[in-house]
Amino acid sequence: MTDRVTVEMRDGVADVRLTRTDKMNALDDAMFSALIETGERLKEDKAVRAVVISGEGRAFCAGLDTSNFAGMASGSRRSDGLVETPRTPGGANRAQQACLVWREVPVPVIAAITGVAFGGGFQLALGADMRFATPDARMAVMEIKWGLVPDMGGMVLLRGLVRDDVARDLTFSGRIFTGEEGLGLGLVTRVCADPRAEALAYAADVAGKNPDAIRAGKRLLNLPAHATAAEILLAESVEQTALIGSPNQVEAVMANMEKRAPVFR
Repeated sequence: MTDRVTVEMRDGVADVRLTRTDKMNALDDAMFSALIETGERLKEDKAVRAVVISGEGRAFCAGLDTSNFAGMASGSRRSDGLVETPRTPGGANRAQQACLVWREVPVPVIAAITGVAFGGGFQLALGADMRFATPDARMAVMEIKWGLVPDMGGMVLLRGLVRDDVARDLTFSGRIFTGEEGLGLGLVTRVCADPRAEALAYAADVAGKNPDAIRAGKRLLNLPAHATAAEILLAESVEQTALIGSPNQVEAVMANMEKRAPVFR
């Protein structure tokens, strides 16, 4: 798609690859644009049933391009526009949307993590629905190393995954943890030797299920944290009412009864 991100479609699975290998897929303005454009395009593609996002080369994503920090050190790079910058209807600026757009993609998104996922790269991984990582993959909320705070949606995404004290520990210390530790913390979904291969296999399995039910499930799981029990229960009923008796739901039942692979619209 661009010199930063490529997408290969196969049987309903979008294989999204960060391709800035000479910089360990570090985030610059062109990478932000490529991630947003890719996510927005996949949001509208009715043929997409699952997404895998990974990094080519030695890393998933090493975080913000270090040339940005050189500018900060010299005082030549100011960030006065971070607050006033144009925002999405959900409240995100461009850097935040590069991570949060994956929650808006209406199908499951799996991040396959090898090498490192530091700072903004880690926040990008948090934007996925699930994270598959090698045992020795290294991750960190690294912004404190540069005298900063996470500002790419990390504060929104961390809160839904870990205890409050764990989020504070990672934010205050900036310490590096492995995929194995991340599994115990609740930040990694699955530890495996080849995350991309396993994520693609998982995505292919999801792609073989009723796409209407998969999208409905993600809508329910994306309900805001402040939603009341009554609001969630009503949303469940609304989604189920739309599914029961629909062509793809009937096909799911018939395929199971006839012991054959389903053919969904």
